[in-house]
Amino acid sequence: MKRLIYSKAIFTSLLFFILLSSCKKENGTSEVRPAQTSAVKEYGHLKQTKTYSSEVAQKWQDLQLQVLWVPAGSPNPYGLNGNRWFAYIGIALYEAVVPGMPAYQSLYSQLIDMPEMPSTEPGKAYHWPTSANAALAFLNKSFYTNINFRPAMDALEQSLNDQYQSEISADEFQRSQNFGREVARRIFEWSKTDGALTVYPTYVPPTGVGIWSPTAPNPTAIASPYWGNNRLFVQGSLDNTSSSPPPPYSTDPSSAYYKMVKEVYDVSQSLTAEQRATGLYFNDIPGYQAGTHYLSAFNQVMHNENPTLDFYALAHAKVGISLASSQIGCWQIKYNLLVERPIRYIRNVLGHSTWTPLIPTHPHPEFPSGHSQTGGAFATAMTNVFGQDYHFTLHTYDNQGMAPRPYNTFFEMAEDIGRSRVYGGIHYSYTCTESLKQGSKIVDNILNKLKFKKD
Repeated sequence: MKRLIYSKAIFTSLLFFILLSSCKKENGTSEVRPAQTSAVKEYGHLKQTKTYSSEVAQKWQDLQLQVLWVPAGSPNPYGLNGNRWFAYIGIALYEAVVPGMPAYQSLYSQLIDMPEMPSTEPGKAYHWPTSANAALAFLNKSFYTNINFRPAMDALEQSLNDQYQSEISADEFQRSQNFGREVARRIFEWSKTDGALTVYPTYVPPTGVGIWSPTAPNPTAIASPYWGNNRLFVQGSLDNTSSSPPPPYSTDPSSAYYKMVKEVYDVSQSLTAEQRATGLYFNDIPGYQAGTHYLSAFNQVMHNENPTLDFYALAHAKVGISLASSQIGCWQIKYNLLVERPIRYIRNVLGHSTWTPLIPTHPHPEFPSGHSQTGGAFATAMTNVFGQDYHFTLHTYDNQGMAPRPYNTFFEMAEDIGRSRVYGGIHYSYTCTESLKQGSKIVDNILNKLKFKKD
């Protein structure tokens, strides 16, 4: 009997020990747990980019537009550098967060001469908003160098860093920041070699009847004659994209050229209030520099959508590359064809010697229309991101008392921009229609060639 009681006591003690050990494991108090805790501190949680908001990107874009509102914001007064920088900044943003996007890949080896991007440390946690902030701060400060804007940039970078440092460990913050900065540094060095900084000899336009040369109100100014020599982002992006040029120059009243120019004059003599408003809205004077309309429109749509960080980064890269590439193609044709602006022909051939267009004539050749071609590029890229039937309202000039402009599609906006150049008296209808097509074809090439997603 005593032996039986003793055996039961041993069994009960053993059972209690087993249950106690099991409870310790379930409650995280086993002796192996300290090693696991250390690993979590080292490696953290591998959160994907899509788990974060796009606040960091939107705030930097807000600030960039404030900079571009000031004429000194960009050394190129026709928006070329603004869109060029927008492209590089978008690529850097994408590369700074794409390691947190498992289905997507780097653009290295796809973009011409793009350097290889740094690698993340395998298995270690990265805070993608911190990486994005570091990349965006580095490139905005590198491109927009006017010292008056530096305090605002420093303040934005620091405020976001203060927020992020309160959310993650010091190691994760530093690792993420270092990665974003290195991405941006490599992108910035790459940007220096695209030809935009090349010092060319003074451009002397050829002379001859019907050949473009500077006209009033800038009788000696010549804008960016070598921009078309800049390096493209995507090989073959201009292939089979050029429309037939406008009709050949002629002073014969029955010629297609004469009729093309006379249409501009006739339109100018009977502009409705709405047509005048359209022409002035996209004039860019006063207000954003030419070309910055598209950055503003992009920013407005993104604020309306408030997407996750991965979506924003992908959209910025696509739209940025599209805008910059289209403008290279546009300027390449401008200084090759040297099509004359309407003002000289209307004054000298049609005989309206005091005629002045609604908006000032820009100091570069007429065909293609930079605004129309960029509009076609923007519409194609944004349609790729948001779909064909996207309703939005443009509020770019609300602060100047101009009425908002609602659109049912991005192409509707691009067509409106083209018409604005005819109403403004600085482009022909044919030019605006064909330029939109050219911009769209360039972006089709780009999006067909670039592979953002992994196979």
